[in-house]
Amino acid sequence: MFMTKKHLPRRTLLRGVGASIALPLLDAMIPAGTALAQTAAAPTPRFGFVYFPHGAVMDRWLPRTTGADFELPQILQPFEAFKARMTLVSGLRNKAAEGGAVHQITPGTWLSCAHPSEAGDPSRLGISADQIAARRLGADTPFPSLEYCVEVKRSSGACDPDFGCGFNASIAFQSRNQPLPMEHNPRKLFYRLFGEGDNQAERELIADKSRSLLDFASANAQTLQKSLGAADRVLLDDYLYSVREIERQVQKISDQDFSDLDLPQAPTRVPPNFEDHINLMFDLLAIAWQANLTRVSTLMMAAEVSMLTYNQIGVSDAFHPVSHHQNNPDKIERLAKIQTYHSQLFARFLEKLAAIPDGDGSLLDHSILLYGSNMSNSDLHDASPLPSAVFGHGYGKIKGGQHLAYPADTPLANLMLTLLQRGGVEVEALGNSTGILAEV
Repeated sequence: MFMTKKHLPRRTLLRGVGASIALPLLDAMIPAGTALAQTAAAPTPRFGFVYFPHGAVMDRWLPRTTGADFELPQILQPFEAFKARMTLVSGLRNKAAEGGAVHQITPGTWLSCAHPSEAGDPSRLGISADQIAARRLGADTPFPSLEYCVEVKRSSGACDPDFGCGFNASIAFQSRNQPLPMEHNPRKLFYRLFGEGDNQAERELIADKSRSLLDFASANAQTLQKSLGAADRVLLDDYLYSVREIERQVQKISDQDFSDLDLPQAPTRVPPNFEDHINLMFDLLAIAWQANLTRVSTLMMAAEVSMLTYNQIGVSDAFHPVSHHQNNPDKIERLAKIQTYHSQLFARFLEKLAAIPDGDGSLLDHSILLYGSNMSNSDLHDASPLPSAVFGHGYGKIKGGQHLAYPADTPLANLMLTLLQRGGVEVEALGNSTGILAEV
């Protein structure tokens, strides 16, 4: 680290005639000997909410002991490397997901903890936790939130006559009756994030149609380079290269941080292979976070009433029929195998985040990710006890490395409220919350 008694303001810009470009977080922005989280340079945590349908085989999810000394069961085994940055929370229940039309409302009530028919204060009932975070933290990013999915239901047969299709097709809600569409086409998502052009050459050609912001600010950039340490100069060089590479699609993108980006070619289509598809969506999510295009993201790993098959791991049966196992040992084994596979895919994403530097830690260290489902035993369609795992430290606000077991029927909304407050989102209540979980 380049040590100096002086430091650059976090909002330092490269300025030129009629143009300004934001900078990445540099060592020079942190006063010497000062922890990042104690400075005004501390970035806001990223929030990620990753949903998997059809619950979990709970005796293969739930550790037998609580506290810091616990062993990971089968479904959680892929997270062994991230145990110190994982907080398991058990004993939670979401009453909003119970009752009739279970599959139709289960995804849409996960982050709001409010049933679509509930009356009450519209300012807090029905708005999902991700959108509450987006309203507070996303105003200065091009995309207040981004919504991803991998499987799209092709039939409307699962739609409920009272609630429609939205509550089983999205986990992100702007209000009780306003679900946000979840993008499943990586090509469309790539263009939305980084502009038109399938590769670097095409993006540069499009960018050449207008003068580069960097051309306006080049003199300022050269002056700044002379005042930086070696590590910061390398980081700034990478950042400026990335800025040249990306054609902004919206005006705000022109002021964003694109440091250390290594963009792939734009996807040509929706990958026919599930694993390739979900890995690509996770990779795009990581790039969006790294570039600070958004701080809030949601992703559905599969659709509710999923008919995906998993021949790649030896399970040829469709996911949803397998989830109705009727306590058949063979079906339970296949279901647990699918759920363990999902954990492996998510663990790959965590590994990617852990490898991306972010100030005095990594993107994983500074993020708050909830990985879970709004269903427990899929054969019974119950919503208690829910499988919930939190990853990341949120700039030291999340302890990690522990299994917390709360009394049965503790509201899931309490966890949502806790995560929001830990991430700096001032909100007093969510859904049927009764308070925060102080131990998280």
